[in-house]
This record gives sequence, C-alpha cells and structure tokens, in this order.
Amino acid sequence: MQKRMCWLRKSGEEKGNKILHLQTTPHESWQPYTAFPQYAIPDYRMAETSKGLATFQKLLKEGWEIVPSF
Repeated sequence: MQKRMCWLRKSGEEKGNKILHLQTTPHESWQPYTAFPQYAIPDYRMAETSKGLATFQKLLKEGWEIVPSF
C-alpha cells in the first residue's frame, strides 16, 4: 500500500482547523504528522498557514496518496 495523507481535525474535536494526518500502513490509524519526525518538516512561519502544509507539499512530491477529508 502506498503511504497516505489526509486533512483531519485533532482527535475529539468537532470544530477547528484541520491538520495533516499520515498513515504509513493499512492497519495503522491516522496520526498527526508531528508523530512522524522522519517525514515531518518545520511548518511555515506564516500565521494563517495550515499545520502540516510544508510537510504535505514535501510528501506530495514524494508520491504520497491524498485521501479526501472525512
């Protein structure tokens, strides 16, 4: 299976900004990108940027699959 990424809210939150979540194997639950230091890169310092955008752009170039938010 290809590695996947998705924009989700933090666990337990119904409202608020979505952050990047990653899944590296099919049996693994979605985890925030910060749980994967081997893939994550520092966020942009711009105030209105989504958390994980820099990592998203990096992983997209590496061929990670994008899964629609649910």
